[in-house]
Amino acid sequence: MSRGRLRHSALRVTSLFVWDGDLFAHAWRVMRLAQSLATFLDLSLQKRTRLVRAALLHDLGKWFIPETILYKAAPLTEEEWAIMRRHPQIGSSLLLKAGGQWADLAPVVLAHHERWDGRGYPYGLPGEQIPLEARILAVADAYDAMISSRVYRQALSPAEARDELQNGAGSQFDPHVVAAFLEVLEREE
Repeated sequence: MSRGRLRHSALRVTSLFVWDGDLFAHAWRVMRLAQSLATFLDLSLQKRTRLVRAALLHDLGKWFIPETILYKAAPLTEEEWAIMRRHPQIGSSLLLKAGGQWADLAPVVLAHHERWDGRGYPYGLPGEQIPLEARILAVADAYDAMISSRVYRQALSPAEARDELQNGAGSQFDPHVVAAFLEVLEREE
């Protein structure tokens, strides 16, 4: 891929967040949390870089979810959940189409809603079949979502969110990633 084409692809991908400040702010906070955790876990520079970039773009596919679903103030219907659950695949597909360094992020974006117990989406991958970067991203994403107010619910306190992560360790989340994340949060306080 030529430098000009790569630069154009990068601009297309990153400019998608300009319209939605909340989505961008969430992505930025998730990136910072994931970066701290990756440093704590002593991931290689290559994995840290991949994780940081994927964290910034993990919700890229939400740009193609109707706003009536994305910002609905009531619980989603089963049909609406089915649409919402497509955002990892949409984001992954866009990154693959962008090619080059962007395509390397696609597996992480695709798997960020998989669960340790295999009950996640889109493919129901269990345990270590989920890329490590996606397991880290899942914890950082969930924590930030819990401590942030949404149109459909109030934010949890950081202590309540930590309890929720601990409760989900071994089912929703990789228990080793949760333990490390809680230690990172404790050190940062």
